[in-house]
Amino acid sequence: MKKNYSRNQLITGALGIAALSSAFSGCSRQADYPNIVIIYADDLGYGDISCYGATSLSTPNIDRVAENGLLFTNAHSTSATSTPSRYSLLTGEYAWRREGTGIATGDAPAIITPGRTTIASVLKNAGYVTGVVGKWHLGMGPEGGADWNGEITSGPLDIGFDYNYVMPATGDRVPTVFVENRRVVNLDPEDPIRVSFREPILVEPTGRDHPELLKMHPSHGHDMTIVNGISRIGYMSGGRSAWWTDEDIADVITGKAVDFIKQNKDNRFFLYFATNDIHVPRVPHPRFAGRSTMGPRGDVILELDWTVGEIVKTLDELNLSRNTILIVTSDNGPVVDDGYRDDAVEKLGDHKPAGPLRGGKYSAFDGGTRIPFIIYWPEKIRPGTTDALFSQIDLMASFASLTGQELSSGTGPDSFNSLAALTGKTKKGREWLVEHSLNGRLSLIKDDWKYIEPGPGPKIASYTNIELGNDTIPQLYNLKADIGEKVNVAADNESKVKELSTLLSSIKEGTIKSK
Repeated sequence: MKKNYSRNQLITGALGIAALSSAFSGCSRQADYPNIVIIYADDLGYGDISCYGATSLSTPNIDRVAENGLLFTNAHSTSATSTPSRYSLLTGEYAWRREGTGIATGDAPAIITPGRTTIASVLKNAGYVTGVVGKWHLGMGPEGGADWNGEITSGPLDIGFDYNYVMPATGDRVPTVFVENRRVVNLDPEDPIRVSFREPILVEPTGRDHPELLKMHPSHGHDMTIVNGISRIGYMSGGRSAWWTDEDIADVITGKAVDFIKQNKDNRFFLYFATNDIHVPRVPHPRFAGRSTMGPRGDVILELDWTVGEIVKTLDELNLSRNTILIVTSDNGPVVDDGYRDDAVEKLGDHKPAGPLRGGKYSAFDGGTRIPFIIYWPEKIRPGTTDALFSQIDLMASFASLTGQELSSGTGPDSFNSLAALTGKTKKGREWLVEHSLNGRLSLIKDDWKYIEPGPGPKIASYTNIELGNDTIPQLYNLKADIGEKVNVAADNESKVKELSTLLSSIKEGTIKSK
């Protein structure tokens, strides 16, 4: 079946497992629940893929998921940056409610502490085998950080995942190693790892002192320890046998994701697959280098599309597609120059990474948090498009409902059961949702209105050249008439500003929850 819409119409138009309902504590694969795969891309913008209107490149594999699934035009991550979005998605709690949920360093301790209920533990309680592959960026280890040379505790295995193969933080932060379950992969004990984000470890050369050793140069920051010819954020020494090769990251983690699916084809499984693409440093495999007209940023979008294709192909080959929920989405909006000179600005051309939206990664404007979101489940979801207001934070409560479970008070406190909207049964989505930007500024969307709370701060990020949405006066936009948030109508709608600011205050105080 084909969808009846045009691209122009689309774009313009802590309680533990025991706290879950005890009636379902014995759930197993005997219940015909679907497998669930979330492909969580990094920094992929609303306008970066062809099914959302991009014309400078084509993403046929993602488009295929969209053509056969339900495409959301008004879906949002909770934050315009990585760590808080991931925290909220997994826990069902807005990250701004909890201190220590900002952009995590590579040596940060676990932000989601052992025993905390997550999407993974909810689904594990329903008989799922649970796995996470790819970018973690939620800290690992107890206070003081992980033991990179021994057993790594306080990680994914302690919050409901049965298996993990992850990058501890990001591609541009040390440690530049993979962690499988509780150990660094391929570590030589004779070459122990040391990591610091506080003081230099003067063993490995840095990009700041030895730019002649670099194959990719930083545009701002990112000038500390050099690994594979690229300088990173943070200092690291040792662990050379465990270092990843940037060009191979997509192949490695896609292979691990495929392996997890194959190994669990006879089980009910949940896979949270968080890709490295399209985050910096953008270093595509030679198969993709130069394939786009936009330099490495365009090339890694094509690499991401290949990754999605590999997952779809695996599900098809194993005859799992029909009863598998596959979600393709992103952690936040796009950024062009995010720290490396990779021709992303120079070769952008007519491409608009955020589509018609204002702002991007880090921003309070919708370019920061309105993201691609496509869900595919042939057995239950009819192909189409929906403008239902949806937040990634609702996946926890929705999956609990899907598997016949009820979250107890205090578990997933901000997660709302949006299963009907998620599966296309209704186009009525959330009553409201909250967005969070880099400097902690909050925004509220209700119906067609968006309110951005006032406060200090720069209006443009000096390095990334992104409008941050900061202003000392209240901002109000009618998103139906002005999706690009160009005209602040607060002065002409004082009663609406008061209504939304009061509602936002109540949400902050935790005295109101979505109905």
